[in-house]
This record gives sequence, C-alpha cells and structure tokens, in this order.
Amino acid sequence: MGIEDFLESKNIRLDQQLRFTAEIDKMTSILRRTMLIDGSRRENDAEHSWHIAVMTLLFSEYAKEPVNVERAAKMCVVHDLVEIYAGDTFAYDLKANEGKEEREAAAADRLFAQLPAEQGTELRSLWEEFDAMETPDSKYASCMDRLQPFLHNTLTEGHTWQESGTNRAVVEKRMAIIKEFMPEVYKWIDANLDAAIKKGWLRP
Repeated sequence: MGIEDFLESKNIRLDQQLRFTAEIDKMTSILRRTMLIDGSRRENDAEHSWHIAVMTLLFSEYAKEPVNVERAAKMCVVHDLVEIYAGDTFAYDLKANEGKEEREAAAADRLFAQLPAEQGTELRSLWEEFDAMETPDSKYASCMDRLQPFLHNTLTEGHTWQESGTNRAVVEKRMAIIKEFMPEVYKWIDANLDAAIKKGWLRP
C-alpha cells in the first residue's frame, strides 16, 4: 500500500500533479509543537495550514493595507510544504533555527521540481514571497501564521510557552509583524500577554 500502487494515466503532466498531491499528504505526519485547543494532541502541518488559510478569509478588514485574500490563502497552504523534507522548526528554539533557511531551500528545490515547470515555479514563488514578508499579501499571510498558534496558547494554558520557558520579549518579537500590519489585532495580543504573565504561563 502506498505510492507504488499509483496507476499511471499516460498523461505525464497529470501524473506529475497526482504524484505531487500524494507526496504532500506527508504533511499530515509532520507534527508541530502547538497543541490542539481540546488538549488531546499536537497539531500537524496540514491542520495548521488549513486553519490559517481559512483565517485569511476572516481578518482582512484589520490589515493596514489592501490585501488579495486569495493570494494570501494560497501562501498559507504552501508555506509549510517544504517541511515534508525539512521538518518543522519550533519558532522559539534558537538552536533548531540554525541552518533553517538552507534546509528549507534544499527542500523547496526537491519538492517543487516534482510539478510541471510553471506550476512548480508558481508555488515556489508564493513560498518565497511568504518567507520574505515584504508584500501586503505576504505580511497578511504571515500574521495569520503567527496569530493561530498564539490563539492556541491562550486556550491551552500557554502550552508551548511553558514547555519552552519562553519570555514575553521573545513572543513580542515573533508578533511584531502583527503589531506593524494589524495593530487593532495586536491590542488583543498585548492584553493576552499581560494575562499569560499573571497566570504564570509566560515569563516576564
């Protein structure tokens, strides 16, 4: 059982697309550190990507600049695909983040080459734009990528904050893009940081 059972269609392009679709199913096996809100287990990359893609449909009114929600949603569903090969790197683990860019670039080379050329180029371009966080669409998508695990932490007793011994300054640095691009949302974040410190979930 597995990809060895794939029946070719005799259409090279279609076969590339179908095989790529099967390959990215591996995202369901890439576990993140974020706990599901019900506390039952850690979420996987596919769940995270789906979650933030839906979020792009909800929060664009708070962005400082107009955004193309469709493009931002596309970025959200492709931004972690490279982790199929590179693995998930916990945002608050400084040691694990060493060499992350190189690992993920190599993974992108391997992954997107499996698609028909123009589709591979398009998805890689979206992935690179997301990582650069320079355009309004990528800033918005990045805000969603940071807001979702933050929300989970507020509803799971600061699970990943406590697990890693993270302090407020480190979390604030990660949330800086939201402060810049979605200041109204950041007011809620700031209030939750205060609450987390009072509850002992987050170090001052």
